[in-house]
Amino acid sequence: MHDSRETIAGNAFVVGHPIKHSRSPLIHNFWLKQFGLPGAYRAVDVAPENFESFLAGVKDGSSDFRGGNVTIPHKEAAYKLADRPDALAEELGAANTLWRQDGLIFATNTDGYGFAANLDERQPGWDGHKKAVIFGAGGAARAVIQAVRDRGFSEVHVVNRTLARARELADRFGPKVHAHPQEALGEVLQDCGLFVNTTSLGMDGEQAVTIDFSPLSSGAVVTDIVYVPLRTPFLQQAEQQGFATVDGLGMLLHQAVPGFEKWFGRRPVVEEAVRSLIIADMAAHA
Repeated sequence: MHDSRETIAGNAFVVGHPIKHSRSPLIHNFWLKQFGLPGAYRAVDVAPENFESFLAGVKDGSSDFRGGNVTIPHKEAAYKLADRPDALAEELGAANTLWRQDGLIFATNTDGYGFAANLDERQPGWDGHKKAVIFGAGGAARAVIQAVRDRGFSEVHVVNRTLARARELADRFGPKVHAHPQEALGEVLQDCGLFVNTTSLGMDGEQAVTIDFSPLSSGAVVTDIVYVPLRTPFLQQAEQQGFATVDGLGMLLHQAVPGFEKWFGRRPVVEEAVRSLIIADMAAHA
């Protein structure tokens, strides 16, 4: 578990508005305790008009934060305000992980890493397919499209209720990415090896549309980035039709790993104990 890197003293944050429902403090403080490290990870509610000054305090060292995570609605502002966004954040136009180094704010986006690492853990070989369908074209779809494209899928089909939003993403992510209206879903699913729901449909008991997954190729994987509930309506439908499924909780856990390493100098491993901690918290707040 431990590596040879020097432990870094300091604290980290997750900043958003609102932020009280974030489970990131549970994850990072669990790892801090596991490693026996000083420091803390705190949730900070910052309204959009105060985000720039919050970040200035991190940059000049007047706050006690080495860096942290950024969530809704600050991801695009974090990218724009960072001194050194990396290529992932640059293409996405959004950052979720920041750290201070040499008096500058560095930025990346670990959402795509978390998405792929979750599938690597739960369904190894998921990237052996060539054709994927991404359902939804909101902010959450961006990192998923990027990750799927970068893992070697030759066709990435974005299906969305509003075709213009899907076209915007196809233009952003290049010739392998294609846009379709929702009515074309059945046709687009033909021989696909991966289906990803990036919409909020089915979250917290919200109604989800019924999808016939039978056109998918044999051995296809269906995943959902929603993790409340763990078994979303889409995952239940896919299971009933005989397809392998992966819930979205692992994406949350794995996307946290690179940031923790940047801030605290140790690289945690996503184990069942931390997954169980989040599941128990979800049950307590159901």
